[in-house]
Amino acid sequence: MGAYQDFHQRSLKQRDAFWNEQAALIDWHQPHTQVCDFSRPPFAQWFVGGQTNLCYNAIDRHLVTRGDQKALIYISTETGQEKTYTYRELYKEVNRAAGMLHTLGVVKGDRVLIYMPMIAEAVFVMLACARVGAIHSVVFGGFAAASLATRIDDAKPALMITADAGMRGGRAIAYKPLVDEALRLAQHPPRNVIVVNRGIDKDYTPVVGRDLDYATLRKSHAEVNTPVTWLESSEPSYILYTSGTTGKPKGIQRDTGGYAVALAASMKHIYCGNAGETMFTTSDIGWVVGHSYIVYAPLIAGMTTILYEGLPIRPDAGIWWKIVADHKVSVMFSSPTAARVLKKQDPAYLTKYDLSSLRHLFLAGEPLDEPTHQWISDALQKPVIDHYWQTETGWPILSAVHGVEKTPLKMGTPSFPVYGYDLQILRESDASEAAADEKGVVAIMPPLPPGCMSTVWGDDERFVKTYFTSFRSKQVYATFDWGIRDKDGYHYILGRTDDVINVAGHRLGTREIEEAVQSHANIAEVAVVGVADAIKGQIPIAFAVVKDSSQIATREQQAAHEKEVMDAVDKQLGAIGRPARVHFVNLLPKTRSGKLLRRSIQALAEGRDPGDLTTIEDPAALEQIKVALAGG
Repeated sequence: MGAYQDFHQRSLKQRDAFWNEQAALIDWHQPHTQVCDFSRPPFAQWFVGGQTNLCYNAIDRHLVTRGDQKALIYISTETGQEKTYTYRELYKEVNRAAGMLHTLGVVKGDRVLIYMPMIAEAVFVMLACARVGAIHSVVFGGFAAASLATRIDDAKPALMITADAGMRGGRAIAYKPLVDEALRLAQHPPRNVIVVNRGIDKDYTPVVGRDLDYATLRKSHAEVNTPVTWLESSEPSYILYTSGTTGKPKGIQRDTGGYAVALAASMKHIYCGNAGETMFTTSDIGWVVGHSYIVYAPLIAGMTTILYEGLPIRPDAGIWWKIVADHKVSVMFSSPTAARVLKKQDPAYLTKYDLSSLRHLFLAGEPLDEPTHQWISDALQKPVIDHYWQTETGWPILSAVHGVEKTPLKMGTPSFPVYGYDLQILRESDASEAAADEKGVVAIMPPLPPGCMSTVWGDDERFVKTYFTSFRSKQVYATFDWGIRDKDGYHYILGRTDDVINVAGHRLGTREIEEAVQSHANIAEVAVVGVADAIKGQIPIAFAVVKDSSQIATREQQAAHEKEVMDAVDKQLGAIGRPARVHFVNLLPKTRSGKLLRRSIQALAEGRDPGDLTTIEDPAALEQIKVALAGG
């Protein structure tokens, strides 16, 4: 492992020289004067004084050499549509969208909230925001009106862009009614809403004076060429909201120059994707993987990127592999949950298509278990690289780095710390470094490398308090994940240290779900825990104390009440936050000081020992949890 170890060590010991070299992978309008300004820890500014633009690096710089190459392939198995855009065609579409933004008064630094399904227009408007220096905030299309309103009020967007509806599993999901309700709830609604009318929601009705039709605006901006707005490297490119331990989501703020460099370097060193090749990432643009590895990184690298609207098993479980074969995909990126879903399907689909173009399959989002890793590797007969990262980092923290050295892959591990990350496994007790095979908190010594979050939007104090105060003795970035490093230096992620649940790679705060459960009029108190699940990694389970127990006297009443509670969560958070079960109990297990014993509840739900219970206020509470889980 000498080559990679040397590479990694150089990135830490000769930090400025290392990142100065990586900065040459993108185009700069003006060169930087300082590689890293870490004069105000833990805040880091990268490539200070440099001016660049994400859209320019993703599109404009490729026009001369690959203008007629495919840039974006949009495939929808929901609607049966497929459309390809060359770099030149993508340039025109993004310029039209950027022209719309200018006409509607959007200027550099304004926020634009994007609430869209997986359609090509979503990519156009993301890149258009980057082009004019606006800060986009993409919200996953599965979130309910109340969650959308919370994000609107935090970002205070000048403009919102949405669609009449999305599609999932052949079922239409109307977006516009959710947007209308969110704007009714919001304290800071935008001036205008641009709507892509796909003709899916037959009841779609625009709000006069506020809602504007995308197709009409596009036509009136058909020949517009919108100049690039150059941004200083540290100026924000986007905000992406992620759940935390409090009910209020955090707006992860990303810079411009550091992000572009990190993505370009990752395509070269980690994903081994070359200009002219095709990358297929199966995520959603509402998540960080979609931002980084559907939209920005493949285009920065001069690749063709595939935008897929649909499920991995419709029309059948071979659809992804058909896409790989049809479009000669070289690099594919998916999730452990998807692999576990495919594991339940007919294995013949994995050998039905010609996958000779595929070099690697990358998986991330939640811990990958060894049996699934072994199964998908054997089935595809391709290297399957597990890697680990977060919304906060924007690109991988742990991974094999085969662009530098083809280190052996171990099943069930995301391998080694990536260049730029000074990663340590720390003991929770005193922040000392854990020994080999000893469980500890996965932590990163600051400064965080380029591309990582620069702060929490509008709240520097929350950035410091949330991420850098886990240990009293030293200021380090806590990932809030447990990990182990084995004697060979391979790392294993063991799950969260806090009250955040990882459901199929989507992070959900237990507090958010609890608040949604308590919106039901008859719920007095609730505890939500994440429970291990064979497919999704974790699922939320709720234990609720009701105000009026006469309403749940019979099993039929309990079932009806459970559905009502789930409907209340759907209304507040959307189906993504819905608990798998809601169990009703008379009291919740707490310590004598009133702290909820979440880990004990979680242990019982997973059939494990609940641990030390010497501080419990009333042992009968745990018995109630056991009875509820047993179906009593």
